[in-house]
Amino acid sequence: MNDSTNEAPVGAKSWWQRLAGGLKKTSSSIGSAISDLMMRGPLSPERIVEIEETLIRADLGVDVAARIATKMGEGRYHDLKEVQAVLAGDIEQVLAPVAKPLAVDRAKKPFVILVVGVNGSGKTTTIGKLAAKYRAEGRKVMLAAGDTFRAAAIDQLKIWGERTGAAVIAGEAGADAAGLAFDALNAAHARGADVLLVDTAGRLQNKAVLMGELEKVVRVMKKVDASAPHAVLLVLDATVGQNALSQVEVFRRIAGVTGLAMTKLDGTARGGILVALAAKYGLPVHFIGVGEGVDDLAPFAAKDFARAIAGIE
Repeated sequence: MNDSTNEAPVGAKSWWQRLAGGLKKTSSSIGSAISDLMMRGPLSPERIVEIEETLIRADLGVDVAARIATKMGEGRYHDLKEVQAVLAGDIEQVLAPVAKPLAVDRAKKPFVILVVGVNGSGKTTTIGKLAAKYRAEGRKVMLAAGDTFRAAAIDQLKIWGERTGAAVIAGEAGADAAGLAFDALNAAHARGADVLLVDTAGRLQNKAVLMGELEKVVRVMKKVDASAPHAVLLVLDATVGQNALSQVEVFRRIAGVTGLAMTKLDGTARGGILVALAAKYGLPVHFIGVGEGVDDLAPFAAKDFARAIAGIE
């Protein structure tokens, strides 16, 4: 493991334990299939094809799966641990270039993070967890409840504000999201906030409406600060598998996504989708989440993730 793994209090699970546990469904689906194939003897060409199919089912992506399976076919492996080491090494190679922290530029005050994603992806919860993280670092944080179409999202953000000590700018359900973002950025300037996290609606049913709304949010914020937003964070739900690829495509075009956060990795056997996303788009992966707790969202570390997905203890 690398040194990004968090220290934990006595009796609590370390980040590595939570990550490995969260990716158990993915690593077990890959490991059991490969182990079963190896028990039948040397890895024949037919079994290499089966390994490739296993990796594709885990959503690693066709190109990555083919490359790893071909490499396995070229080597001589005596046990599952050797295969796991090869798998982890190859996955890390794909992920290392995208493992980048979301750096808050202190020269930009407030540093504006526009958070986008489909409804149900964990967007609002992720904002709350980031607020807790930045507050713990001693930063002054403000939250903007820009998902004005869902009263529940507004209420949820207010609860996170109370929990973290972050100020919340919110309107009534149905209010103009762009106007709220404009007011929030002005308020953040006036109150000397270090970070402003802006929630947004995520209704993909009507892409034209969503596109127009997000473009308007960005446009009005630029009237206050021409450089805003300073980061556009797309929150993805790992359980949707291949649909995550199309979500990246849509939001990258609509909102100019600068980085990713992937949630709910503990609820899926398809955690390999992060590998496929890295290979296809090369967007920075800033955070991953493996549970509902505040500490279950952490900066993305390629080596840790690769080891966990390969099932290395």
